[in-house]
Amino acid sequence: MAAARTTRTTGATSSGLSWREATPAPVVLVLGPEEYFGSRAKDLIRGAVRSKSPDVELTRMDASTYTVGQLLMTASPSLFGEDKLIEVDSLESMNEAFLADALTYVASPSEDTVVVLRHAGGTRGKKVLDAIKASGFPVFDCQPLKKDSDKLQFVLSEFKNAARRIASDAAQALVDALGANATELASACTQLIADTDGAITVETVEKYYGGRVEASAFKVADAAMAGNAPLALSTLRHAFATGVDPVPLVAALAAKLRTIAKVAGSQGSSAAIARQLGMQPWLVEQAQREVRRWTPEGLVQSIKVVAEADAQVKGLSKDPLYAVENAVSVIAGSVSPR
Repeated sequence: MAAARTTRTTGATSSGLSWREATPAPVVLVLGPEEYFGSRAKDLIRGAVRSKSPDVELTRMDASTYTVGQLLMTASPSLFGEDKLIEVDSLESMNEAFLADALTYVASPSEDTVVVLRHAGGTRGKKVLDAIKASGFPVFDCQPLKKDSDKLQFVLSEFKNAARRIASDAAQALVDALGANATELASACTQLIADTDGAITVETVEKYYGGRVEASAFKVADAAMAGNAPLALSTLRHAFATGVDPVPLVAALAAKLRTIAKVAGSQGSSAAIARQLGMQPWLVEQAQREVRRWTPEGLVQSIKVVAEADAQVKGLSKDPLYAVENAVSVIAGSVSPR
């Protein structure tokens, strides 16, 4: 594997590398709390490895439940000389066994193996992080998008990488509508790229995600998630009347439910959950307040009906508007009164 044989430059700087630049190396550190960017970085590395070695052997590990010798044994040369890719998650919760083996491995990595280490932040495992940086291995940064200027640059980069053009005011409108969450912002970019042709204008963004359209997709979703069926349905019908496409309406409902489901299945403080899920702390706190109004059965039922609506609005139904109305009604009816 050519990437795995890259020669280290001891003492080379490992800071300032964007997750977009993620490429294979004998040891790669994907560092930072934004889980979406971490996943994208790992995807880039995995794709690059497989493009050169289609039959590469992929092994995934969890540093928090690691068994002594697992990394060293997996990375050791095989009888048939296959290239190997090892992805290790949860370094921020690594146990002592992984800490010891990782320090040993970083000092003398295998020639035909790429080891990708994912650390979401914090001080746990600092010795390993310092050893990786001191050895000159690449560290790809996955920090959350906090400034509007960073969010705007992210949107512009998504469209540039897809060889599509978006007007600056349209990019800003997208940030204004969805800028609180990197996953939702990226999903919106992907959807606009897939569902539209030509340059993206502010009118395109407004059609999909609100903007100056009074009844936006997220206003409908907010009303439904609040359990206010009459307001949700009336806002939905107004959205239809003003030209809002049913696809982003369903996407907005799905995004809200995904956040609730992720937080419902997590334990710990809002800050810890935010780091774990790659979400903004305020969004986690909001979801923690909202999740108390949901039963597991109601959440599962709502997720199911939205999945069905998503398929229906994308061509499986002759009446996609009814599919969205039904999803809104089910969601609003599944929320317990405050």
